[in-house]
Amino acid sequence: MRQIQVALLALVALLAPSATAQDATFHTEVHLVTLTFSVHDANGKAVPGLTENDFHITEDGVPQKIASFSRESELPLKIGLLVDVSDSQSKFLKRHIQDVEAFLHEILRPQDAAFALCFGDHLRLTSDLTASPATIIDGLQRFDKHGDSLTELNPDPTRSGGTALFDAVHSSIQEKLANAPASRRVLILFTDGEENSSAHDEVDAIAAAQSADTLIYAVRYTEIHHGKLSAANRQGAANLLHLTTQTGGIDFDGLHTNLSEAFHQIAEELRSQYSIGYYSTNKNNDGSFRKVAIESVQSGLAVRARAGYYTRNQVNE
Repeated sequence: MRQIQVALLALVALLAPSATAQDATFHTEVHLVTLTFSVHDANGKAVPGLTENDFHITEDGVPQKIASFSRESELPLKIGLLVDVSDSQSKFLKRHIQDVEAFLHEILRPQDAAFALCFGDHLRLTSDLTASPATIIDGLQRFDKHGDSLTELNPDPTRSGGTALFDAVHSSIQEKLANAPASRRVLILFTDGEENSSAHDEVDAIAAAQSADTLIYAVRYTEIHHGKLSAANRQGAANLLHLTTQTGGIDFDGLHTNLSEAFHQIAEELRSQYSIGYYSTNKNNDGSFRKVAIESVQSGLAVRARAGYYTRNQVNE
């Protein structure tokens, strides 16, 4: 009898899946894809008060079942303010600071927090996360005289004399926003969008934002010479268009837009956002990009959300 029991136990051990296999299957099955998004009517006004029954969602064209849905207006905001201080934008620094101050007074609540980063070929943290607009503005004004003494985020000696826009976006998300608990993450860029010295490229910057569910908005300051856009101007505008549309944000022409209205629009969007989640029917975690589309059941409403996400190879986790 004893020998039979031992034999049965051995057989059970052989047939049971290994802990590693169980873990790999578990990680694949429970990966919840979440997206933060806003909804607008035909006049561009944010639409609050919708429910999960007002939307359907697809991944690479395949319908997905909604697993979670919430209104995000009560979650605190974590905001990164990225101010371009490179040669092409140095003349706008005082304008940037004024516009940052106006934006903060429009959006920041006691439960929110923002940090400010000045970037050219160095990424200088002028103020860490704080709910005080005065602290942020003081830090930006201090940069003008004491920039070299401020904390540098992810120093890179290979950057020299240029504009590291993509590094500024990537580092800000990875170092300041990606691990912010129970919050909505936002970057606001004050720049012309020109880029020539980053170690990361546009794909890296967008992937970082999408992975951390971070919205990117941009206020573009493009100085036009001789009445037409240069090649650098056009590329800068394209950079900002890609960064914002691929992450669920929008860009504004800072020199030819009523920024008071633009900041009010951003604030309205951030206070009437939604979050939706689903478990992908595609279990192949191969690192590929999945295109996600959220559509409103009601006609005449437009959804603004990030374009999708990169899957994570989780077999070895």
